Amino acid sequence: MAVDEIRVRKRVRKNLGDLTPLVESLKRFGLMNPIVVNDRHELIAGERRLEAAKRLGWRTVAVRIVDDIDDVGELEMEIEENTQRKNFSTDELAEAYIRLDRMKNPGIIRRVLRAIRDFFRRLFNPRYRRRR
Repeated sequence: MAVDEIRVRKRVRKNLGDLTPLVESLKRFGLMNPIVVNDRHELIAGERRLEAAKRLGWRTVAVRIVDDIDDVGELEMEIEENTQRKNFSTDELAEAYIRLDRMKNPGIIRRVLRAIRDFFRRLFNPRYRRRR
């Protein structure tokens, strides 16, 4: 849907906070979760994502259109989206970054094992063979 077609009505969230990390995320990975609108193109959920997309100059965004919903249901969806999430615990986040670092900076043994694996894939799997 065109970004300028999405109308933002009165919202529960008054402060969008620092959108810089979200803008960077959208720039790098794209919009991972669609913005939710009703059949009148009024925003139900995803104001921060919408604003980040606008800052990037996007003309269109992926949306999920919810129809046959009243004002009560729309407000319930807005509240639900912003309350039914669970951030990583400190330990979970630390473990994730350790795993990511290991994947990005593998040790010599891991690099050798990957090279061997890739060699056998090319050798035995036609998909990986180079074309002659």
